[in-house]
Amino acid sequence: QVQLVESGGGLVQAGGSLRLSCAASGSFHSINAMGWYRQAPGKQRELVAFITSDGSTNIADSVKGRFTISRDNAKNTVYLQMNSLKPDDTAVYYCVADPLFLPRSWGQGTQVTVSS
Repeated sequence: QVQLVESGGGLVQAGGSLRLSCAASGSFHSINAMGWYRQAPGKQRELVAFITSDGSTNIADSVKGRFTISRDNAKNTVYLQMNSLKPDDTAVYYCVADPLFLPRSWGQGTQVTVSS
């Protein structure tokens, strides 16, 4: 199984930046894709960004141009650099990982709050 530990959330003013990190550990062969979802109060969970093991990315239109996803395969860690944050970005951000031959794993979530 894969355990995911997220860090980097917090409170920031609109226009500011945060960097989320998510490190995977446990017993697995390799991880195909890693990424981030978010869920704001009263809203459905939505995809933010994904990155495959070869570096291909998928970024939600709502954050394109402001958020960047990257990955360190050697450390099994994924990062989400969030710039020009808006109050609408306020949500709990969840890390996900798709390990080879194993089901998807989810992190516990980290709160991001953007004040206006």
